[in-house]
Amino acid sequence: MTTPPPQSPNPYAQGQQPYGQPQAQAPYPPQAQAPYPPQPQAPYPPQGGYPQQPGQPGFPPQGGVPFAPVPQQPRRRFSFKMIRLVVIIVIAAGAAIFSYISSQDDADTAKVGDCMHRGSISDTNPDLEVVKCSDSKAQYTVLAKISGNYAEAEANTKCTAAAKDFQYTYTESGDGSDFLLCLKDYSK
Repeated sequence: MTTPPPQSPNPYAQGQQPYGQPQAQAPYPPQAQAPYPPQPQAPYPPQGGYPQQPGQPGFPPQGGVPFAPVPQQPRRRFSFKMIRLVVIIVIAAGAAIFSYISSQDDADTAKVGDCMHRGSISDTNPDLEVVKCSDSKAQYTVLAKISGNYAEAEANTKCTAAAKDFQYTYTESGDGSDFLLCLKDYSK
């Protein structure tokens, strides 16, 4: 019994013997050839994926479908910091508006002829505010307003010179606008 010839390590070389092997005749009759000539083939079967990147020798491209891009997470329209900042701004704006409106009826905005209301029973801080003379809270009428900082005796002298029938003096100082008001009871 004879042994078949050894297989070549190159599966594409048909009927060739490995280098250095003697050429022996096959004891079998030659097999019939296919009606079509063999097609040349690429050294590697084609694979899917991206082409090989330069600088990556020896690593064949990976087959299969590439990964789908990760979708971006939806943006939050308002973050906690943004909401907190808006709330702080609204509170500060509200406080500024309230302060402005409440200061509109303070004693420093009083003019001659305005009516005043005493908001506190304290003699050191009577909290005078301007009210309409038709208001039931009207208690005093402004007879004179004199700029400057005056002691009590000096305030009486200034009010006597400006308005002879005054009954009360009110001085305010320290807020940048020092003044003296000469007042008398409001009579309806």
